[in-house]
Formats: sequence, structure tokens, C-alpha cells
Amino acid sequence: QVQLVESGGGLVQAGGSLRLSCAASGRTSSGVAMAWFRQAPGKEREFVARVSRSGGSTYYADSVKGRFTISRDSAKNTVYLEMRSLKPEDTAVYYCAADQNYGGSRYDPKTYDYWGQGTQVTVSS
Repeated sequence: QVQLVESGGGLVQAGGSLRLSCAASGRTSSGVAMAWFRQAPGKEREFVARVSRSGGSTYYADSVKGRFTISRDSAKNTVYLEMRSLKPEDTAVYYCAADQNYGGSRYDPKTYDYWGQGTQVTVSS
């Protein structure tokens, strides 16, 4: 079992920055790939970014490439999402997810085995 707790969401003006954190705990938390997804009202949950177990490989949705950075601190069992140049269309609930089986597409929410409760990010224009 892996438990995930997100923090760092809030209200920010367009062009601003936020850093989200996801604290992982549990017996296998250090051996899983981690990702961020987001879900806006009335829309499906969408992939944002993913980092490998080692932290050596990262992947991003085209919509956030160049503005968001995912990283992990293995000593703290924490994953971060640094968000810059935020836009109103980035407004969503952001979820942290863990993939312990590496069996599916990194872009598909069904691939992930554990989820956090989500944190709201609101970007005002």
C-alpha cells in the first residue's frame, strides 16, 4: 500500500507560480513511478507529468512542457510539481498518482495504482 498526500494548491494570478508537493508513505513508496494528473470541472482527468523511480526520466503533456517541472526527493519520499507562467486553463484539481506495476500507458489514469485526494489550483485572469 502507498498513501499519497498532496499540498501546495491555491489561488494565483495568471503568469504566477505555484509548487505542489506529494508526500508518499508506505512499504513500496520508494519503488514506484510518480505522476501528476489534473481534472477541470466537466472534463476528464488528464496527464500532466511523470517521473521515473530513479528520478532520471521525466515526461510532460504538451500543454505544460516548458512551464512545469516534475521532480522527486527520494530521501523525503516526496514528489514536486513546479508550475510557472500559469494560465487560467491550468485551473483544475491536481492529483498525485503512483504506478507500481509499470504495465500500461503513462498517460492513462487506469495505469496508476494509488491516488491522492487532490489539491485545487485556481488561476485568475
